[in-house]
Amino acid sequence: MVTASPEHAGHRGERAEHARRVAAGVPDPELPMLTLADLGVLRAVEVGPDGTVVARITPTYAGCPAVAEMRAEVASRLRAAGFPDVRVVTVLDPPWTTDRISEEGRRKLAEHGIAPPGSRNAPHPAPGRTWLTLTRAPAAVPCPRCASADTEEISHFAATPCTALRRCRACLEPFPHVKDLP
Repeated sequence: MVTASPEHAGHRGERAEHARRVAAGVPDPELPMLTLADLGVLRAVEVGPDGTVVARITPTYAGCPAVAEMRAEVASRLRAAGFPDVRVVTVLDPPWTTDRISEEGRRKLAEHGIAPPGSRNAPHPAPGRTWLTLTRAPAAVPCPRCASADTEEISHFAATPCTALRRCRACLEPFPHVKDLP
């Protein structure tokens, strides 16, 4: 979720909201059909009393090679929108999870032939004891083209480290899948 701090009332609050909208519209460099807000990478945008805009982003993983480009594009678009003093801060804690992908982002992924990660509302394991499981049932990943649930993972990595390559056994088409990251 992208927020403008509630203490930024009045003009500063309006500027914070404008800055948030500008930063939220930056496309992800690896999945350009998604914005950083769709992907949940953009965490917050605030305008300080001196007018400095601070945008906070969390990459999909700590070694993401696209983070420098994301920072540069957010800063560039904010400066072009009339915010001369911009800082883009990378926040690694708490880490990004696929739960941060918005419903709009999940829809766009499927629309572009990329299977989105599991449901945002899927139950998470309860805290406490963890039972040892010797085998793990593979998650059902439906084909984004024909919706068949009969798919298989071909490679744990696809074009980007956060995607896997799968194939549909029904229509035989390969497709990328954004991995589930708890």
